[in-house]
Amino acid sequence: MWMLRASTPSAPATVPQRLRLRYPGRVPDLGHTRLRTLDVGCGIHKQPGAIGIDRNPASRADVLCDLDHFPYPFADNSFDRLLAIHVIEHLADVIGTMEEFHRLVRPRGTVRIETPHYTDYSSFCDPTHRSHLNSFSFRYFGEDHGGFGYYSKARFREISVRVKLLQFWKWLGFEFLVNRFPRYRRFWEHYLCYVVRGKVMEFEFEVLKPEGSG
Repeated sequence: MWMLRASTPSAPATVPQRLRLRYPGRVPDLGHTRLRTLDVGCGIHKQPGAIGIDRNPASRADVLCDLDHFPYPFADNSFDRLLAIHVIEHLADVIGTMEEFHRLVRPRGTVRIETPHYTDYSSFCDPTHRSHLNSFSFRYFGEDHGGFGYYSKARFREISVRVKLLQFWKWLGFEFLVNRFPRYRRFWEHYLCYVVRGKVMEFEFEVLKPEGSG
């Protein structure tokens, strides 16, 4: 396995100072049969075959760097797919992070984000969580931005959103309704979610930008 290490002057003290950027910023061509995947905040459960990036030296990351410091040490359009599994809620700047994801993934590539729903116990229990999100939090990067499209120029197409509810509410059928009918999901977010509480949200996005950009 090839190992990369990166550090920046603003990296946290937990990243050994002996680690210096030695990565040229380009991901090797893996061929047409294998997706170039970046696992952001991979921790100890890095996706098999992906390049992992994390700030913690105890993780299984291939690249160590501060995830709150942009840009990450990769060239534009380096990846076909990006995974951010329970990481975006830990980062200081959600908009900046989404813009960095947009830069790293090629046009029409995909981004998967998993994060707690803000009504779940885990969202506020973890003191390292900085953002508490709902199932419409990323709409500002799409066509249905509610008039707030000026927040960012990065654009994503929402492929799918899946909300998992606490087991009791799943058994009663609420999870099916929330995921089957978009209007019911909006109604749930507005009126029901503090009682019929959410747990985890799973987002799939397509990166929208001109071919050859970057």
